[in-house]
Amino acid sequence: MKKSLYISSVASILVASLSASDLGTIQVESSTIDDKFESKRTEVSSTSTISGEAVDEAHAESVQQILQSIPGVTTEYSTGDSLKIHLRGVENQMYMGEKPGVAVVIDGVPVFERTGKVNIDLDNIESIKVIKGGASYLFGDDALSGAIIITTKKGAKYNNNFGAVEFGSYGYQKILARSGYANDNLSFHIQASQRKADGYWEDSDYESNYLNGKLQYYLDDTSDISFGFEYSDRKKDTHGTVGGETAAKENPKSVYDGDQDSRDYTRDYDVELLKLFLTYSKDFSNKSNLLLSGYIYKDDTSFISGPQTRDGSGASDPSLDDSDYNYDNDYAQIQRGIKSEYRSSFDTFATMLGLDLRFNEYENKTSYRVNQPLIRYYPSYSVTPNYYLAGDAKSDDTTDENVYAFYGEYKQKITKNLSATANLRYDLIKLDYEDYKDNNFKEDFNVYSYRLGANYKINESFDVFANFSTGFRAPTVTQLYAGSTSAWGSTANNPDLDPEKSYNYEIGIRTKAKGITYEAAIFQIDRKDFIMKTSGNYGDTDTVDMWDNVGGARHRGLELSAIGNIVKELSFNLAYTYLDAYYTEYDNFGIDLDGNPRTSVVTFFDATNNQIPRTPKHQLNLILDYMPTKELKLTTEINAKSNYYADDLNEIKIPGHATLNLLASYTNKIGDYQYNFFARVDNLFDKFYYNTARASGDRNEDGIFDAEDLSITVNSGRVLTAGLSVKF
Repeated sequence: MKKSLYISSVASILVASLSASDLGTIQVESSTIDDKFESKRTEVSSTSTISGEAVDEAHAESVQQILQSIPGVTTEYSTGDSLKIHLRGVENQMYMGEKPGVAVVIDGVPVFERTGKVNIDLDNIESIKVIKGGASYLFGDDALSGAIIITTKKGAKYNNNFGAVEFGSYGYQKILARSGYANDNLSFHIQASQRKADGYWEDSDYESNYLNGKLQYYLDDTSDISFGFEYSDRKKDTHGTVGGETAAKENPKSVYDGDQDSRDYTRDYDVELLKLFLTYSKDFSNKSNLLLSGYIYKDDTSFISGPQTRDGSGASDPSLDDSDYNYDNDYAQIQRGIKSEYRSSFDTFATMLGLDLRFNEYENKTSYRVNQPLIRYYPSYSVTPNYYLAGDAKSDDTTDENVYAFYGEYKQKITKNLSATANLRYDLIKLDYEDYKDNNFKEDFNVYSYRLGANYKINESFDVFANFSTGFRAPTVTQLYAGSTSAWGSTANNPDLDPEKSYNYEIGIRTKAKGITYEAAIFQIDRKDFIMKTSGNYGDTDTVDMWDNVGGARHRGLELSAIGNIVKELSFNLAYTYLDAYYTEYDNFGIDLDGNPRTSVVTFFDATNNQIPRTPKHQLNLILDYMPTKELKLTTEINAKSNYYADDLNEIKIPGHATLNLLASYTNKIGDYQYNFFARVDNLFDKFYYNTARASGDRNEDGIFDAEDLSITVNSGRVLTAGLSVKF
């Protein structure tokens, strides 16, 4: 309450200020469908936008290399082109496949995958927009800390033919071909690409194949229709996890290190995605517009899980090789939806009304790969040998999720320099769960989300903004009824779970001086009722535990960015983040420390006031672009982050690191052919560090919780990439 009053006081002071500048016509920039209204003139939240041209010119292997240039963004990345995105440290405490706490929206489609990660085709990006702070007022469920809005390539500028090839370290290869056409009434293009690599670690090879395209037809001078599609087929083996600090340092390329306990829990991912969307846009005047969009997004993911380390008696069995995994997993997801937005702009106010209807279906199937005697033994389980045979179902369930939501935005010019913005969204979420055990559960959630903010224009080049926003995440049926639905050891239902909530406070400035644009923001996110196991990440499967609203967290920080030209030939992009993220309540974190692989006795700790894992206090990205000629660009990039904890108990600290990347790009023309040649070096000095490190239990079962219990993905060190592209 005090924080809300503080923001209101700041706004009141700004109202009292005097200035000769004018806000002009008020417009609503927010949209869940299209980025055509992008503008920061009266935006009340911290936002960042990266153009598709900047993405293409970076010649990156993963979008992770692109997003690190935005303050407040961190990613969990191993190989390939899928990753988990975090904003302002939210969700870094989660361990496996939970939703990321960030709404990821591609061409209006709120997408997520089985593992909590998201697949992004780096070669098909028109723009990336990042909205920070709670964004459920626009996107609903899971927008606890913001949203990543990606628009794929579109428009008449792709009226050409384009081809590219790239090669790099560890067998990296990319080929791409695109062809387009445009006239006065329509534009379209189609693109095919393949990325693959052997990978740095044992069994870390991957291959991604994409086919996508978009057609935009102009019905008349005021309306158009767009159809887009994207098909991808991705294969990936391991995540590259190494068990324990000693193994990571002595043999970082080995996933196993000769120890079956060190194997990745999941392997052999095969992911097939299909995205279709159709959007209609109608301008009724230069001040009003209607957007209508429909979409279908299909995700079929299969993988194996549960490495075998013991025989039916519970004894270690070194004869079990890397082909021995306990379970086959098949996940099928269909997201369908319709969105509509109508906006109008006037001299002193603007409005937007939106409708969001979603009809989603999630199907999970897990079956045994091997007969029961080879499955890891738990003393409390009384199972007759061969009771389960290979192919028998371990779990088989379907959840229907229907979302009925409406949302709106109202923006008012209060004075000629001050505008205020209010957003409100209502979500009705209906869940319907069925499984092969004849369980059937239905749950409904009614959730309101909102944002209040103001933007004050001190002069033509200096703005101050402030806002308060909320985010939420609704519980899943498998969390509410874990005792009835889970095949993995949860033994109690909790139908009284509340949605997780976040409350976001932010004050910032935007200014421009001598060709350099600056933005700074101070923020605080208070997270309430976050959902975890009552006995920690995994806990004791022999003791009753359940999913519950176990506590809260606070994320405070400062973000700075500066973009511009030092001189005509030299430009730069600076992004800095200070983050202090800690638990405000988490008094029942459980960990098994008895050192006996055949029993599970949990010791409980109070993690309140502990730092949230994998949230470094300092993070810096600096990019310098030097163009000695109009054809040649030389880029230097520095990435640095301070140390962080790998675990909730704050027992294991991971050192910080800094790396240097270099890029040279040469572009010229021969007749009608424009060509580009580039060479890139990442981690020039071959710095040894971890992409990610986490620990939540006594992994090596020695009765001690230390760095040997870490699950580590080691950075691949110095990486070279070079390529050639031609446009004609």
